[in-house]
Parts: sequence; structure tokens; C-alpha cells
Amino acid sequence: MKNKIKLLDVVALTEDLPEHELKRGQVGAVVEILAPDAYEVEFVDNDGRTYALLAIKEDNLLVLHYEPAFA
Repeated sequence: MKNKIKLLDVVALTEDLPEHELKRGQVGAVVEILAPDAYEVEFVDNDGRTYALLAIKEDNLLVLHYEPAFA
């Protein structure tokens, strides 16, 4: 991956995780770095309640950006 995922990055799933009832595109935050390619991601609802907290491989995550990226 070109840009390494960092603690507190906002990420989206790149594929469904039906065993955890999560769909591609759901958004969470990295709350722990477990290994060079694995992260603990917390998913919360609009009321701030956690509905999933699980380890996810880097290949299944896309970092979201909210500001313009400059070359």
C-alpha cells in the first residue's frame, strides 16, 4: 500500500464481511495497530455506539481523505 494506515485514520471496508454483518463501504476508525498489516477498527453508529470492533487486514481497508491531497 502506498500510504501506510495510521492510528485514528478513518477507513472504509473494501469488501463485505458477512460473518460480522459488515458491508463494503462501511466506515470506521483505526483504534489500534496490531501488526504491520493488521488494524483494530471500530465502527460506530450515528449515536456514537460501537456496533463492531475487530481486527482487519490492510488489504480490506481504504483510507478516506477529507482534504485535498497535494503532489
